[in-house]
Amino acid sequence: MSANERRRPGAEPARRMDALATLPVFVRASGRRVVVAGGSDAAAWKAELAAAAGADLHVFAQAPGAALAALAGRPGVTLHARDWRSDDLSGAVLAICDETIDAPAFRAAARAAGALVNAIDRQEFCDFQFGSIVNRSPLVVAISTDGAAPVFGQAIRMRIETLLPAGFAAWARAAQTWRADLKALALTFRARRDFWERFAARALARPNDAPQESDRAALLAQAQAPETVAANARGRAILIGAGPGDPELLTLRAVRALQSADVVLYDDLVSQGVLDMARREAQRLNVGKRGYKPSCGQDEITALLVELVGAGKVVARLKGGDPMVFGRATEEIEALQRAGLAVEVTPGVTAASAAASALLASLTERDKARRLQFITAHSRAGGLPDDLNWRALADPKASTVVYMGVHTMPALVERIMQEGLAGDTPAVLVERASWPDERAVVGTLATIVAQTQAAAPAGPCVLLIGSAFSHAARG
Repeated sequence: MSANERRRPGAEPARRMDALATLPVFVRASGRRVVVAGGSDAAAWKAELAAAAGADLHVFAQAPGAALAALAGRPGVTLHARDWRSDDLSGAVLAICDETIDAPAFRAAARAAGALVNAIDRQEFCDFQFGSIVNRSPLVVAISTDGAAPVFGQAIRMRIETLLPAGFAAWARAAQTWRADLKALALTFRARRDFWERFAARALARPNDAPQESDRAALLAQAQAPETVAANARGRAILIGAGPGDPELLTLRAVRALQSADVVLYDDLVSQGVLDMARREAQRLNVGKRGYKPSCGQDEITALLVELVGAGKVVARLKGGDPMVFGRATEEIEALQRAGLAVEVTPGVTAASAAASALLASLTERDKARRLQFITAHSRAGGLPDDLNWRALADPKASTVVYMGVHTMPALVERIMQEGLAGDTPAVLVERASWPDERAVVGTLATIVAQTQAAAPAGPCVLLIGSAFSHAARG
């Protein structure tokens, strides 16, 4: 039975897309009939967009405004100084009318002709809408708010304009040309994807330098190298730090890795916003280990990871926080290496950093914390580990961050105070650090257990202990 067919406890497919208000599509209008009815400036703007896309554009207006009149004489644009008629819509792929036109009648005629309709500023009569556009053609970005807030969409467009260098247009044009060269090599799917990943890396690194013939030659040579093809055929695993929850805390490297993955294995602590960064075509499987509940065991996760990578898949193994901080990464890395499979690690923001940031408290405040220590209060057996360094935990000049410590907190806190750490030492429990519903339970070592029990946290938590958190304790 294949990995795709197997059903393990906890290995659950995830949805790939939240509900959409509209379906974002791009229409190839070049050489196809597009009709615009009305002479307003709003109609002129839609006409100009259609003309820019190379449409066979026909504009019908008895009294065209100056903006529409300026389009007359442009290649592919025909201006008719009369009202529209039903037969004008024959063969049209898109039909657009402004506010001066009877929208119900125009829509009925356009639909009868097989055209999609846009009635400007009358959303109830629209089959499609025009979004705000970022033009780096052939790279085009469109933003829609489903008609709810066009100005908001324009503000987002301006933000994206600042993020997309104008030079990306040259790289996108190069991609159109080089695609035929790549196709002629008859490579595997993975080898082709690897080519485009390297292409994207070059474009991102040199956005304002036009691609050269040397770039094309180098990328195609790499695509043909036997060792590259062999490596692609065998796949690889990427252990990715998903951070504490907020997708904005993902590293750029993590986002690129998610975009390259065929399969995403993710923990329960990974937010939907982070999953949305993955390639839409990627298979998503929830392999979360749910504390004290039936779930996918680590051995099963490791075996699935090895199987998928061995089958030639690029597998993104998403772990909450940083995979190398209490993420049991070593077991997965060693299993992959024993199987002779490629593995790499992309670090992430750990929950300790996110919690301290939420409290505006330094983990290593001068004169209050000479040492920073992370511990787990959850042993393999599920209880408090019996091999903790209690002397270090009772050090008043240390900042201690406790992972997975809610259930064992009473025993942990009691033992630390027995070892000599004062009961008035600040202690803060941060639940779901960086998430929208993040909350903090602020107290002292002597009060934090009762406060936590009263708060009844249900999400992932970290406990921070030490004088460095006195600012948070003071509120």
